Amino acid sequence: MDIITELFSNLSLGFGTAALPVNIGFCFIGVLLGTLIGVLPGIGPTATIAMLLPITFNFEPATSLIMLAGIYYGAQYGGSTTAILINLPGESSSAVTAIDGYQMARQGRAGPALATAALGSFFAGTVATVLIALFAPPLTEIALKFGPAEYFSLMMLGLVASVALASGSVLKALGMVVIGLLLGLVGSDVNTGAQRFTLGFLELADGLNFVALAVGIFGVAEILRNLENETDREVMVKKVTNLWPSKEDFKAMIAPTLRGTALGSVLGILPGGGAVLSSFAAYTVEKRISKTPERFGKGAIEGVAAPESANNAGAQTSFIPMLTLGIPANPVMALMIGAMIIQGIQPGPNVATEKPELFWGLIASMWIGNLMLVLLNLPLIGLWVRLLSVPYTMLFPAIVAFCCIGVYSVNSNVFDLYAVAAFGLLGYVLAKLDCEPAPLLLGFVLGPMLEENLRRAMTISRGDATVFVTRPLSATLLLIAVAVLVITFLPAVRAKRDEVFQEDA
Repeated sequence: MDIITELFSNLSLGFGTAALPVNIGFCFIGVLLGTLIGVLPGIGPTATIAMLLPITFNFEPATSLIMLAGIYYGAQYGGSTTAILINLPGESSSAVTAIDGYQMARQGRAGPALATAALGSFFAGTVATVLIALFAPPLTEIALKFGPAEYFSLMMLGLVASVALASGSVLKALGMVVIGLLLGLVGSDVNTGAQRFTLGFLELADGLNFVALAVGIFGVAEILRNLENETDREVMVKKVTNLWPSKEDFKAMIAPTLRGTALGSVLGILPGGGAVLSSFAAYTVEKRISKTPERFGKGAIEGVAAPESANNAGAQTSFIPMLTLGIPANPVMALMIGAMIIQGIQPGPNVATEKPELFWGLIASMWIGNLMLVLLNLPLIGLWVRLLSVPYTMLFPAIVAFCCIGVYSVNSNVFDLYAVAAFGLLGYVLAKLDCEPAPLLLGFVLGPMLEENLRRAMTISRGDATVFVTRPLSATLLLIAVAVLVITFLPAVRAKRDEVFQEDA
Protein backbone atom coordinates (compact mmCIF):
# COMPACT_ATOMS: atom_id res chain seq x y z
CA MET A 1 0.00 0.00 0.00
CA ASP A 2 2.89 2.34 0.78
CA ILE A 3 4.32 1.68 -2.69
CA ILE A 4 1.02 2.67 -4.37
CA THR A 5 0.76 5.80 -2.21
CA GLU A 6 4.33 6.74 -3.07
CA LEU A 7 3.68 6.12 -6.77
CA PHE A 8 0.63 8.40 -6.78
CA SER A 9 2.57 11.02 -4.84
CA ASN A 10 5.38 10.89 -7.40
CA LEU A 11 2.95 11.06 -10.32
CA SER A 12 1.24 14.03 -8.70
CA LEU A 13 4.63 15.78 -8.53
CA GLY A 14 5.27 14.80 -12.16
CA PHE A 15 1.95 16.11 -13.46
CA GLY A 16 2.49 19.29 -11.47
CA THR A 17 5.73 19.81 -13.39
CA ALA A 18 4.47 18.61 -16.79
CA ALA A 19 1.28 20.71 -16.55
CA LEU A 20 3.16 24.00 -16.17
CA PRO A 21 2.19 26.22 -19.13
CA VAL A 22 5.78 26.45 -20.39
CA ASN A 23 6.23 22.66 -20.28
CA ILE A 24 2.88 21.99 -21.99
CA GLY A 25 3.87 24.50 -24.67
CA PHE A 26 7.23 22.88 -25.34
CA CYS A 27 5.70 19.39 -25.18
CA PHE A 28 3.33 20.53 -27.94
CA ILE A 29 6.25 21.96 -29.95
CA GLY A 30 8.14 18.69 -29.47
CA VAL A 31 5.37 16.36 -30.64
CA LEU A 32 4.52 18.71 -33.54
CA LEU A 33 8.17 18.82 -34.66
CA GLY A 34 8.44 15.06 -34.12
CA THR A 35 5.43 14.41 -36.33
CA LEU A 36 6.78 16.79 -38.97
CA ILE A 37 10.22 15.18 -39.17
CA GLY A 38 8.60 11.75 -39.04
CA VAL A 39 6.48 12.71 -42.06
CA LEU A 40 9.45 14.09 -44.05
CA PRO A 41 11.50 11.03 -45.07
CA GLY A 42 15.22 11.20 -44.50
CA ILE A 43 15.56 13.55 -41.51
CA GLY A 44 14.66 11.47 -38.45
CA PRO A 45 14.51 12.17 -34.70
CA THR A 46 18.21 11.50 -34.07
CA ALA A 47 19.34 14.20 -36.50
CA THR A 48 16.63 16.61 -35.35
CA ILE A 49 17.38 16.22 -31.64
CA ALA A 50 21.11 16.59 -32.39
CA MET A 51 20.36 19.85 -34.23
CA LEU A 52 18.18 21.18 -31.41
CA LEU A 53 20.59 20.38 -28.55
CA PRO A 54 22.22 23.84 -28.69
CA ILE A 55 18.85 25.55 -28.18
CA THR A 56 18.04 23.52 -25.06
CA PHE A 57 21.08 24.99 -23.28
CA ASN A 58 18.98 28.04 -22.36
CA PHE A 59 15.93 26.04 -21.18
CA GLU A 60 15.10 24.62 -17.78
CA PRO A 61 16.24 20.95 -17.65
CA ALA A 62 12.68 19.55 -17.40
CA THR A 63 11.48 21.73 -20.27
CA SER A 64 14.31 20.71 -22.59
CA LEU A 65 13.94 16.96 -21.90
CA ILE A 66 10.14 17.10 -22.27
CA MET A 67 10.50 18.74 -25.68
CA LEU A 68 13.23 16.36 -26.90
CA ALA A 69 11.26 13.33 -25.70
CA GLY A 70 8.19 14.63 -27.57
CA ILE A 71 10.24 14.83 -30.77
CA TYR A 72 11.32 11.20 -30.37
CA TYR A 73 7.98 9.53 -29.79
CA GLY A 74 6.22 12.03 -32.07
CA ALA A 75 8.43 10.89 -34.94
CA GLN A 76 7.18 7.33 -34.49
CA TYR A 77 3.63 8.60 -35.16
CA GLY A 78 4.61 10.74 -38.15
CA GLY A 79 6.65 8.02 -39.84
CA SER A 80 3.55 5.93 -40.43
CA THR A 81 1.86 8.68 -42.49
CA THR A 82 4.35 8.56 -45.36
CA ALA A 83 4.68 4.78 -45.05
CA ILE A 84 0.94 4.41 -45.66
CA LEU A 85 0.39 7.20 -48.20
CA ILE A 86 3.49 6.97 -50.42
CA ASN A 87 5.17 3.68 -49.43
CA LEU A 88 8.17 5.66 -48.16
CA PRO A 89 8.68 5.31 -44.39
CA GLY A 90 9.48 8.59 -42.69
CA GLU A 91 11.19 6.53 -39.99
CA SER A 92 13.07 3.23 -40.26
CA SER A 93 10.76 1.86 -37.56
CA SER A 94 7.82 2.46 -39.93
CA ALA A 95 9.33 0.40 -42.76
CA VAL A 96 7.25 -2.63 -41.81
CA THR A 97 4.07 -0.54 -41.60
CA ALA A 98 4.49 0.35 -45.28
CA ILE A 99 4.10 -3.29 -46.37
CA ASP A 100 0.38 -3.51 -45.55
CA GLY A 101 -0.42 0.16 -44.91
CA TYR A 102 0.37 1.20 -48.47
CA GLN A 103 -1.69 -1.68 -49.86
CA MET A 104 -4.63 -0.52 -47.72
CA ALA A 105 -4.22 2.99 -49.18
CA ARG A 106 -4.24 1.57 -52.71
CA GLN A 107 -7.48 -0.18 -51.87
CA GLY A 108 -9.06 3.12 -50.79
CA ARG A 109 -8.63 2.36 -47.07
CA ALA A 110 -5.95 4.94 -46.20
CA GLY A 111 -8.26 6.44 -43.53
CA PRO A 112 -8.66 3.25 -41.46
CA ALA A 113 -4.92 2.49 -41.90
CA LEU A 114 -3.91 5.91 -40.55
CA ALA A 115 -6.45 5.73 -37.72
CA THR A 116 -5.24 2.23 -36.79
CA ALA A 117 -1.64 3.49 -36.65
CA ALA A 118 -2.63 6.50 -34.50
CA LEU A 119 -4.86 4.58 -32.07
CA GLY A 120 -2.40 1.67 -31.75
CA SER A 121 0.41 4.12 -31.11
CA PHE A 122 -1.60 5.99 -28.47
CA PHE A 123 -2.51 2.78 -26.62
CA ALA A 124 1.06 1.48 -26.73
CA GLY A 125 2.48 4.82 -25.62
CA THR A 126 0.08 4.95 -22.68
CA VAL A 127 0.91 1.41 -21.56
CA ALA A 128 4.65 2.02 -21.94
CA THR A 129 4.39 5.16 -19.82
CA VAL A 130 2.62 3.17 -17.08
CA LEU A 131 5.44 0.60 -17.22
CA ILE A 132 8.06 3.36 -16.87
CA ALA A 133 6.21 4.74 -13.83
CA LEU A 134 6.00 1.26 -12.25
CA PHE A 135 9.47 -0.14 -12.98
CA ALA A 136 11.71 2.93 -12.96
CA PRO A 137 11.67 3.48 -9.14
CA PRO A 138 12.65 -0.10 -8.12
CA LEU A 139 15.35 -0.19 -10.82
CA THR A 140 16.67 3.13 -9.53
CA GLU A 141 16.89 1.71 -5.99
CA ILE A 142 18.86 -1.27 -7.29
CA ALA A 143 21.15 0.99 -9.30
CA LEU A 144 21.93 3.07 -6.22
CA LYS A 145 23.63 -0.03 -4.77
CA PHE A 146 25.99 -0.29 -7.75
CA GLY A 147 29.66 0.40 -7.18
CA PRO A 148 32.25 1.43 -9.82
CA ALA A 149 32.91 -2.22 -10.77
CA GLU A 150 29.20 -2.90 -11.37
CA TYR A 151 28.81 0.27 -13.43
CA PHE A 152 31.81 -0.64 -15.57
CA SER A 153 30.40 -4.12 -16.23
CA LEU A 154 26.93 -2.73 -16.95
CA MET A 155 28.33 -0.30 -19.52
CA MET A 156 30.33 -3.10 -21.15
CA LEU A 157 27.11 -5.09 -21.43
CA GLY A 158 25.35 -2.09 -22.95
CA LEU A 159 28.06 -1.65 -25.58
CA VAL A 160 28.12 -5.35 -26.45
CA ALA A 161 24.33 -5.44 -26.73
CA SER A 162 24.38 -2.41 -29.04
CA VAL A 163 26.83 -4.29 -31.28
CA ALA A 164 24.69 -7.44 -31.29
CA LEU A 165 21.53 -5.53 -32.18
CA ALA A 166 23.05 -3.12 -34.71
CA SER A 167 22.23 -3.74 -38.35
CA GLY A 168 24.98 -4.87 -40.72
CA SER A 169 28.33 -6.48 -39.98
CA VAL A 170 29.15 -7.32 -36.35
CA LEU A 171 32.82 -6.47 -36.94
CA LYS A 172 31.89 -3.07 -38.36
CA ALA A 173 29.64 -2.40 -35.37
CA LEU A 174 32.52 -3.34 -33.04
CA GLY A 175 34.77 -1.00 -34.99
CA MET A 176 32.25 1.82 -34.56
CA VAL A 177 32.18 1.27 -30.78
CA VAL A 178 35.98 1.37 -30.62
CA ILE A 179 36.10 4.60 -32.67
CA GLY A 180 33.47 6.11 -30.35
CA LEU A 181 35.48 5.10 -27.27
CA LEU A 182 38.65 6.60 -28.74
CA LEU A 183 36.90 9.88 -29.59
CA GLY A 184 35.60 9.97 -26.02
CA LEU A 185 39.20 9.85 -24.73
CA VAL A 186 40.14 13.13 -26.45
CA GLY A 187 40.70 15.92 -23.91
CA SER A 188 42.08 15.93 -20.37
CA ASP A 189 42.86 12.84 -18.33
CA VAL A 190 40.23 12.09 -15.68
CA ASN A 191 42.74 11.80 -12.81
CA THR A 192 45.84 13.78 -13.77
CA GLY A 193 44.36 16.51 -15.97
CA ALA A 194 47.06 15.91 -18.60
CA GLN A 195 45.97 16.55 -22.19
CA ARG A 196 45.77 13.60 -24.57
CA PHE A 197 44.99 13.18 -28.28
CA THR A 198 44.38 16.94 -28.63
CA LEU A 199 46.86 17.27 -31.56
CA GLY A 200 47.94 20.63 -30.14
CA PHE A 201 44.48 22.22 -30.40
CA LEU A 202 43.60 24.10 -27.21
CA GLU A 203 39.92 23.85 -28.22
CA LEU A 204 40.11 20.07 -27.61
CA ALA A 205 41.40 20.38 -24.03
CA ASP A 206 37.88 19.79 -22.68
CA GLY A 207 37.20 17.02 -25.17
CA LEU A 208 35.27 16.91 -28.41
CA ASN A 209 32.05 18.91 -28.46
CA PHE A 210 29.22 16.39 -28.11
CA VAL A 211 26.78 18.65 -29.96
CA ALA A 212 29.16 19.14 -32.90
CA LEU A 213 29.77 15.38 -33.18
CA ALA A 214 26.07 14.51 -32.99
CA VAL A 215 24.98 17.21 -35.47
CA GLY A 216 27.75 16.25 -37.89
CA ILE A 217 27.42 12.48 -37.88
CA PHE A 218 23.63 12.34 -37.70
CA GLY A 219 22.44 15.67 -39.09
CA VAL A 220 24.82 16.80 -41.84
CA ALA A 221 25.68 13.24 -42.95
CA GLU A 222 21.98 12.35 -43.29
CA ILE A 223 21.37 15.48 -45.35
CA LEU A 224 24.27 14.64 -47.69
CA ARG A 225 22.93 11.12 -48.14
CA ASN A 226 19.41 12.30 -48.86
CA LEU A 227 20.51 14.97 -51.32
CA GLU A 228 22.39 12.25 -53.16
CA ASN A 229 19.52 9.76 -53.08
CA GLU A 230 16.45 11.97 -53.31
CA THR A 231 13.46 9.81 -54.12
CA ASP A 232 10.50 10.80 -56.22
CA ARG A 233 7.51 11.07 -53.89
CA GLU A 234 4.19 10.17 -55.44
CA VAL A 235 1.38 10.65 -52.94
CA MET A 236 -1.14 7.82 -53.24
CA VAL A 237 -3.92 9.72 -51.45
CA LYS A 238 -4.22 13.51 -51.47
CA LYS A 239 -7.37 13.65 -49.36
CA VAL A 240 -8.24 11.11 -46.70
CA THR A 241 -11.86 10.31 -45.93
CA ASN A 242 -13.67 7.75 -43.72
CA LEU A 243 -10.98 7.82 -41.03
CA TRP A 244 -12.77 5.76 -38.41
CA PRO A 245 -12.16 1.99 -38.67
CA SER A 246 -15.18 -0.33 -38.95
CA LYS A 247 -16.27 -2.79 -36.24
CA GLU A 248 -14.52 -5.57 -38.13
CA ASP A 249 -11.34 -3.49 -38.24
CA PHE A 250 -11.49 -2.85 -34.49
CA LYS A 251 -12.02 -6.54 -33.84
CA ALA A 252 -9.05 -7.46 -36.04
CA MET A 253 -6.68 -4.88 -34.54
CA ILE A 254 -7.24 -5.41 -30.78
CA ALA A 255 -5.14 -8.58 -30.32
CA PRO A 256 -2.24 -7.45 -32.59
CA THR A 257 -2.15 -4.11 -30.76
CA LEU A 258 -1.91 -5.86 -27.39
CA ARG A 259 0.79 -8.27 -28.61
CA GLY A 260 2.75 -5.50 -30.33
CA THR A 261 2.62 -3.35 -27.19
CA ALA A 262 3.89 -6.21 -25.00
CA LEU A 263 6.69 -7.13 -27.39
CA GLY A 264 7.78 -3.54 -27.99
CA SER A 265 7.77 -2.76 -24.27
CA VAL A 266 10.29 -5.55 -23.63
CA LEU A 267 12.52 -5.03 -26.68
CA GLY A 268 12.66 -1.26 -26.18
CA ILE A 269 14.65 -1.70 -22.97
CA LEU A 270 17.45 -3.59 -24.75
CA PRO A 271 20.44 -1.47 -25.85
CA GLY A 272 20.38 -1.06 -29.63
CA GLY A 273 16.94 -2.65 -29.97
CA GLY A 274 14.29 0.00 -29.60
CA ALA A 275 11.59 0.85 -32.08
CA VAL A 276 13.07 -0.66 -35.25
CA LEU A 277 13.59 -4.18 -33.90
CA SER A 278 10.25 -4.03 -32.05
CA SER A 279 8.22 -3.21 -35.15
CA PHE A 280 9.84 -5.92 -37.24
CA ALA A 281 9.49 -8.55 -34.51
CA ALA A 282 5.80 -7.69 -33.98
CA TYR A 283 5.05 -8.01 -37.71
CA THR A 284 6.85 -11.37 -37.86
CA VAL A 285 4.90 -12.69 -34.86
CA GLU A 286 1.54 -11.64 -36.34
CA LYS A 287 2.31 -13.23 -39.69
CA ARG A 288 3.39 -16.49 -38.10
CA ILE A 289 0.42 -16.91 -35.75
CA SER A 290 -2.16 -15.79 -38.32
CA LYS A 291 -4.52 -18.43 -39.72
CA THR A 292 -4.37 -16.59 -43.05
CA PRO A 293 -0.73 -15.46 -43.45
CA GLU A 294 -1.25 -15.01 -47.19
CA ARG A 295 -3.22 -11.80 -46.41
CA PHE A 296 -0.07 -10.09 -45.13
CA GLY A 297 1.48 -7.85 -47.74
CA LYS A 298 -1.90 -7.36 -49.37
CA GLY A 299 -3.50 -4.91 -46.95
CA ALA A 300 -3.95 -6.79 -43.65
CA ILE A 301 -4.88 -4.34 -40.89
CA GLU A 302 -2.98 -6.51 -38.38
CA GLY A 303 0.19 -5.66 -40.34
CA VAL A 304 -0.36 -2.00 -39.43
CA ALA A 305 -1.65 -2.34 -35.84
CA ALA A 306 1.11 -4.63 -34.51
CA PRO A 307 4.27 -2.84 -35.75
CA GLU A 308 2.91 0.64 -34.99
CA SER A 309 2.04 -0.38 -31.43
CA ALA A 310 5.41 -2.08 -31.03
CA ASN A 311 7.54 0.79 -32.30
CA ASN A 312 5.83 3.32 -30.02
CA ALA A 313 6.05 1.05 -26.97
CA GLY A 314 9.72 0.37 -27.79
CA ALA A 315 10.46 4.06 -28.24
CA GLN A 316 9.09 4.92 -24.80
CA THR A 317 10.37 1.99 -22.72
CA SER A 318 13.87 2.82 -24.01
CA PHE A 319 13.69 5.70 -21.50
CA ILE A 320 13.83 3.18 -18.61
CA PRO A 321 17.58 2.34 -18.73
CA MET A 322 18.39 5.99 -19.54
CA LEU A 323 16.46 7.36 -16.56
CA THR A 324 17.37 4.69 -14.03
CA LEU A 325 20.93 3.66 -14.93
CA GLY A 326 22.20 6.47 -17.14
CA ILE A 327 22.72 3.89 -19.92
CA PRO A 328 21.40 4.85 -23.39
CA ALA A 329 19.41 2.15 -25.19
CA ASN A 330 19.77 3.87 -28.58
CA PRO A 331 21.31 6.98 -30.19
CA VAL A 332 18.36 9.19 -29.21
CA MET A 333 18.78 8.22 -25.56
CA ALA A 334 22.49 9.00 -25.89
CA LEU A 335 21.50 12.47 -27.08
CA MET A 336 19.08 12.79 -24.14
CA ILE A 337 21.98 12.00 -21.80
CA GLY A 338 23.99 14.63 -23.65
CA ALA A 339 21.18 17.13 -23.04
CA MET A 340 21.31 16.33 -19.31
CA ILE A 341 25.08 16.77 -19.21
CA ILE A 342 24.76 20.14 -21.00
CA GLN A 343 22.38 21.16 -18.21
CA GLY A 344 24.94 20.12 -15.57
CA ILE A 345 23.00 17.00 -14.50
CA GLN A 346 24.89 13.73 -13.98
CA PRO A 347 22.84 10.94 -15.62
CA GLY A 348 22.11 7.87 -13.50
CA PRO A 349 20.03 6.70 -10.55
CA ASN A 350 20.67 9.87 -8.55
CA VAL A 351 18.44 11.85 -10.92
CA ALA A 352 15.32 10.32 -9.36
CA THR A 353 16.35 11.35 -5.84
CA GLU A 354 18.11 14.65 -6.57
CA LYS A 355 15.81 15.91 -9.35
CA PRO A 356 12.45 14.17 -8.73
CA GLU A 357 10.50 16.93 -10.50
CA LEU A 358 12.60 16.33 -13.65
CA PHE A 359 12.36 12.53 -13.42
CA TRP A 360 8.60 12.35 -12.83
CA GLY A 361 7.82 15.43 -14.92
CA LEU A 362 9.32 13.71 -17.97
CA ILE A 363 7.30 10.54 -17.32
CA ALA A 364 4.03 12.47 -16.80
CA SER A 365 4.65 14.53 -19.96
CA MET A 366 4.51 11.34 -22.03
CA TRP A 367 0.82 10.90 -21.21
CA ILE A 368 0.14 14.51 -22.20
CA GLY A 369 2.27 14.17 -25.34
CA ASN A 370 0.57 10.97 -26.50
CA LEU A 371 -2.86 12.57 -26.12
CA MET A 372 -1.67 15.61 -28.10
CA LEU A 373 -0.42 13.33 -30.87
CA VAL A 374 -3.78 11.64 -31.39
CA LEU A 375 -5.55 15.01 -31.48
CA LEU A 376 -2.89 16.43 -33.84
CA ASN A 377 -2.24 13.64 -36.31
CA LEU A 378 -5.61 12.73 -37.72
CA PRO A 379 -6.94 16.28 -38.34
CA LEU A 380 -3.63 17.46 -39.84
CA ILE A 381 -3.12 14.63 -42.35
CA GLY A 382 -3.97 17.00 -45.23
CA LEU A 383 -1.22 19.40 -44.10
CA TRP A 384 1.34 16.58 -43.83
CA VAL A 385 0.46 15.45 -47.36
CA ARG A 386 1.08 18.96 -48.73
CA LEU A 387 4.43 19.17 -46.90
CA LEU A 388 5.62 16.13 -48.84
CA SER A 389 5.74 18.31 -51.97
CA VAL A 390 8.52 20.55 -50.52
CA PRO A 391 11.70 19.80 -52.54
CA TYR A 392 14.65 18.64 -50.46
CA THR A 393 16.98 20.97 -52.37
CA MET A 394 15.19 23.88 -50.66
CA LEU A 395 14.58 22.21 -47.31
CA PHE A 396 18.05 20.86 -46.50
CA PRO A 397 20.21 24.00 -47.01
CA ALA A 398 17.96 25.81 -44.54
CA ILE A 399 18.42 22.95 -42.04
CA VAL A 400 22.23 23.06 -42.44
CA ALA A 401 22.25 26.82 -41.78
CA PHE A 402 20.07 26.29 -38.69
CA CYS A 403 22.48 23.57 -37.47
CA CYS A 404 25.52 25.84 -37.81
CA ILE A 405 23.82 28.73 -35.98
CA GLY A 406 22.77 26.37 -33.18
CA VAL A 407 26.19 24.76 -32.73
CA TYR A 408 27.98 28.12 -32.77
CA SER A 409 25.58 29.52 -30.15
CA VAL A 410 26.66 26.94 -27.52
CA ASN A 411 30.28 28.07 -27.11
CA SER A 412 30.56 30.90 -29.69
CA ASN A 413 33.50 28.93 -31.07
CA VAL A 414 34.27 28.75 -34.80
CA PHE A 415 36.26 25.55 -34.19
CA ASP A 416 32.97 23.74 -33.46
CA LEU A 417 31.75 24.56 -36.98
CA TYR A 418 34.87 22.95 -38.46
CA ALA A 419 34.17 19.95 -36.24
CA VAL A 420 30.58 19.73 -37.56
CA ALA A 421 31.87 19.73 -41.15
CA ALA A 422 34.51 17.10 -40.35
CA PHE A 423 32.06 14.81 -38.55
CA GLY A 424 29.50 15.33 -41.32
CA LEU A 425 32.02 14.03 -43.88
CA LEU A 426 32.99 11.19 -41.53
CA GLY A 427 29.32 10.22 -41.13
CA TYR A 428 28.83 10.29 -44.90
CA VAL A 429 31.88 8.07 -45.47
CA LEU A 430 30.70 5.63 -42.78
CA ALA A 431 27.29 5.44 -44.47
CA LYS A 432 29.00 4.67 -47.80
CA LEU A 433 30.93 1.88 -46.09
CA ASP A 434 27.68 0.48 -44.60
CA CYS A 435 28.83 1.27 -41.07
CA GLU A 436 25.99 2.14 -38.72
CA PRO A 437 26.94 5.26 -36.70
CA ALA A 438 24.70 4.46 -33.69
CA PRO A 439 27.30 2.28 -31.86
CA LEU A 440 29.86 5.08 -32.40
CA LEU A 441 27.66 7.59 -30.56
CA LEU A 442 26.97 5.11 -27.74
CA GLY A 443 30.71 4.48 -27.42
CA PHE A 444 31.42 8.23 -27.35
CA VAL A 445 28.83 8.86 -24.62
CA LEU A 446 29.70 5.85 -22.49
CA GLY A 447 33.49 6.04 -23.05
CA PRO A 448 34.31 8.70 -20.43
CA MET A 449 31.95 7.10 -17.87
CA LEU A 450 33.42 3.66 -18.64
CA GLU A 451 36.95 4.96 -18.08
CA GLU A 452 36.00 6.85 -14.92
CA ASN A 453 34.39 3.77 -13.32
CA LEU A 454 37.24 1.51 -14.46
CA ARG A 455 39.86 3.72 -12.84
CA ARG A 456 37.76 4.31 -9.73
CA ALA A 457 37.25 0.56 -9.26
CA MET A 458 40.97 -0.08 -9.75
CA THR A 459 41.86 2.68 -7.27
CA ILE A 460 39.51 1.30 -4.60
CA SER A 461 40.84 -2.25 -5.12
CA ARG A 462 44.46 -0.95 -5.12
CA GLY A 463 45.15 -2.16 -8.65
CA ASP A 464 43.52 -5.59 -8.25
CA ALA A 465 41.74 -6.26 -11.58
CA THR A 466 39.96 -9.31 -10.13
CA VAL A 467 37.51 -6.90 -8.47
CA PHE A 468 35.39 -7.11 -11.65
CA VAL A 469 34.94 -10.89 -11.34
CA THR A 470 34.96 -11.33 -7.56
CA ARG A 471 31.96 -9.05 -7.02
CA PRO A 472 28.92 -11.23 -7.89
CA LEU A 473 26.82 -8.65 -9.75
CA SER A 474 29.76 -7.34 -11.75
CA ALA A 475 30.83 -10.87 -12.68
CA THR A 476 27.27 -11.75 -13.76
CA LEU A 477 27.00 -8.70 -16.02
CA LEU A 478 30.38 -9.45 -17.62
CA LEU A 479 29.40 -13.10 -18.17
CA ILE A 480 26.19 -12.00 -19.90
CA ALA A 481 28.20 -9.59 -22.07
CA VAL A 482 30.63 -12.34 -23.11
CA ALA A 483 27.74 -14.74 -23.77
CA VAL A 484 25.95 -12.18 -25.96
CA LEU A 485 29.13 -11.53 -27.96
CA VAL A 486 29.86 -15.25 -28.44
CA ILE A 487 26.26 -16.00 -29.46
CA THR A 488 26.33 -13.13 -31.97
CA PHE A 489 29.31 -14.72 -33.75
CA LEU A 490 27.72 -18.20 -33.95
CA PRO A 491 27.10 -19.05 -37.65
CA ALA A 492 23.40 -19.89 -37.19
CA VAL A 493 22.73 -16.73 -35.19
CA ARG A 494 24.66 -14.56 -37.67
CA ALA A 495 22.68 -15.99 -40.59
CA LYS A 496 19.37 -15.34 -38.83
CA ARG A 497 20.49 -11.85 -37.80
CA ASP A 498 21.47 -10.99 -41.39
CA GLU A 499 18.12 -12.30 -42.61
CA VAL A 500 16.23 -10.14 -40.08
CA PHE A 501 18.03 -6.90 -40.90
CA GLN A 502 17.90 -7.55 -44.65
CA GLU A 503 14.14 -7.99 -44.46
CA ASP A 504 13.88 -5.00 -42.12
CA ALA A 505 15.73 -2.80 -44.60
